[in-house]
Amino acid sequence: MLRQTVRRQQPLLLAHLRSTLGLRGFATGEEQDLVIIGGGPGGYVAAIKAGQMGLKVACVEGRGSLGGTCLNVGCIPSKALLNSSHAYAEAKDHMKAMGVTFTGLSYDWGTMQKGKDETVSGLTKGIEGLFKKNKVEYVKGWGTLKGPNTVEVALADGSSRSLSAKNIMIATGSEVTPLPGVPVDEERIVTSTGALKLKEVPGTMVVIGGGYIGLEMGSVYQRLGSKVTVVEFMDNIVPTMDGEIRRQFQRSLQKQGMTFKLGTKVNSARREGDKVLLEVEPAKGGAKETIEVDVVLVSAGRRPFTEGLGLDAVGIPTDKRGRIEVDDHFRTKVPSIYAIGDVIPGPMLAHKAEEDGVAAVEIICGKAGHVNYNTVPSIVYTHPEVASVGLTEEEAKAKGLNVKLIADAKTDKLLGAWIMGPNAGELIPECVLAMEYGACTEDIARSCHGHPTLSEAIKEAALATAFGKPIHM
Repeated sequence: MLRQTVRRQQPLLLAHLRSTLGLRGFATGEEQDLVIIGGGPGGYVAAIKAGQMGLKVACVEGRGSLGGTCLNVGCIPSKALLNSSHAYAEAKDHMKAMGVTFTGLSYDWGTMQKGKDETVSGLTKGIEGLFKKNKVEYVKGWGTLKGPNTVEVALADGSSRSLSAKNIMIATGSEVTPLPGVPVDEERIVTSTGALKLKEVPGTMVVIGGGYIGLEMGSVYQRLGSKVTVVEFMDNIVPTMDGEIRRQFQRSLQKQGMTFKLGTKVNSARREGDKVLLEVEPAKGGAKETIEVDVVLVSAGRRPFTEGLGLDAVGIPTDKRGRIEVDDHFRTKVPSIYAIGDVIPGPMLAHKAEEDGVAAVEIICGKAGHVNYNTVPSIVYTHPEVASVGLTEEEAKAKGLNVKLIADAKTDKLLGAWIMGPNAGELIPECVLAMEYGACTEDIARSCHGHPTLSEAIKEAALATAFGKPIHM
């Protein structure tokens, strides 16, 4: 009789323990301090950080390899091809002026692809090694929320596994936004994923979308001989870019051979054999036009990837853009469930997701994690590179600030920085650091920079802004 009474009271005792001790994820089966759904830059960095802070952590990833879109079919493979194609273009078009000449110069597309794949493979295996080093459990499968403290995983072998955790973190990243009327087959009508593994360099390519990804991938093929046309619905490429920099950037790309059809709407695309027929028209109305092209790259933006997560079932809302709503501490409406990276508001960038992941883990551990989205840098890895942080000149003026370049003319506080040129992405962190600490342009101008280096350009720009008198300009 006593045994039956205890058995009946057990659920009540467990509930009392959860309430009294704050053990939201207390369970009798497997339990983790943190389960992370998604093994991309945000998820795997968060997992490693959690392991370093002593948490028992599992990372659920269904792709079959860690690193997410960025490492597998995004940033890393695209940069590998950008580097290879840039080296070829430099040898073909620019090294002669430096006294370096070639006979019978050519490129091997197969070798470029092999180098890209080896880079990706090495890095994904490297993350697995870091997981082992930091005692992170890697669960291969697709995770679904089954409650505030439970993740059901459809494992790669066809079985399933239930994970119980005190806290759960959603880090599932983003996917390509589909374009109505343009059916992707990843052969002739491709996303960035298909563009990375084309069997041959196409003679002609249309890039739909004048954003970072489209311009980067378009640059790869333009350097290798493709005739590349960028079709953009807006009147400008990269609308978020500083106006002056954008105009110079577009002129540079045009000089390299890239052409642009701005203010143009894409109605449809269809395959006919090895060709694609693309129907376009002016965005503001006008005569339709059909473009025949070898390959169409759809690069019209990305959207949060939350399909199959079970958000509705646990009461987690999303906004009109499909992003998960979180508070200042990355918590969703369910206190034990956090979200980071591309699935929440903020720049859809790998390094932003990484910062989110670290900050969220610090918060879970009772520390003060924080990410300043105003100092997240953006970089276009074309040639020239364009790197930026903070406000554009137009944005600063719109806020009613008295602007001189992108610093307040009264306080000299740095509001933003835009760099176009070689290794711009390596130069922008100095400006990020300055903004993070609230520095003025005079602070940069009075800091000693090595000579001869590209970083001296930052000092010269700061001298021009702070004093109106650069030394070497």
